[in-house]
Amino acid sequence: MRGWWQDLTDLVLPAECGGCGRPRAVLCPECRAALTGAVPCRVRPEPEPSGLPVVHAVAPYEDAVRAALIAHKERGALALAGPLGTALAGAVRAGGGAGPVLLVPVPSARRAVRARGHDPARRIALAAAGVLRRTGTPARVAGVLRQRRAVADQSGLDSRQRLDNLAGALEVAAGGARLLDGGAVVLVDDLMTTGASLAEAARAVRAARDPRVAVAVAVSGEHGAGANRKEAARTRGVTGRARPEDAEDGLRAAVVAAPPDSFQINRN
Repeated sequence: MRGWWQDLTDLVLPAECGGCGRPRAVLCPECRAALTGAVPCRVRPEPEPSGLPVVHAVAPYEDAVRAALIAHKERGALALAGPLGTALAGAVRAGGGAGPVLLVPVPSARRAVRARGHDPARRIALAAAGVLRRTGTPARVAGVLRQRRAVADQSGLDSRQRLDNLAGALEVAAGGARLLDGGAVVLVDDLMTTGASLAEAARAVRAARDPRVAVAVAVSGEHGAGANRKEAARTRGVTGRARPEDAEDGLRAAVVAAPPDSFQINRN
């Protein structure tokens, strides 16, 4: 049975590389290169959900990158937050803009946070903000998003089912809307798969900024997830801020990794 001292030692001196398992390395040089060696670029899921902001990612979700993200999220390899935060900072920079940025993590379900013992997206966001500040970009983290209702486990759901599952599920906490005004807001997460989580997070931020969206979404909440998704799409059309190409609201997104196919789309 592991002792507390052994757990503590693993936090300070990792037992193995988070990507390939090489002994005594947070990330070996090869896995670090896989994570941060590529130029961050825009990614698009297929199909692309309505309301998804422009998303930049650093690396395809495969091999060593996939292993590192799982080790950080599910196995509590907290030392990986540093290199993952560095990668996320690169994706934030790729989105453009030289001014201050507010990083808003996409929240995990409360039960997931309890089970893991930490919030992976928030931890990586804090590390990324530190990297950005050290390299001259004013950045801070605001955990203003929260779940307003329970959602099902996303694993095993297709893109449409994920949209229905998450529709209307997030909101900006009381008092959080004032933090979203005046400056670039970057939604951040460790991974984008279908884009459903980022699209819902974007809807919640836009609702906090625009009372018309907030009222419409509150009304649609009485009719279930399917109605919520349809109403959210309709209200996004009213505000004119649904398309990824529309950047006038200063809202964008950045993730560490995305499916390989979402990178291929940008080469066409």
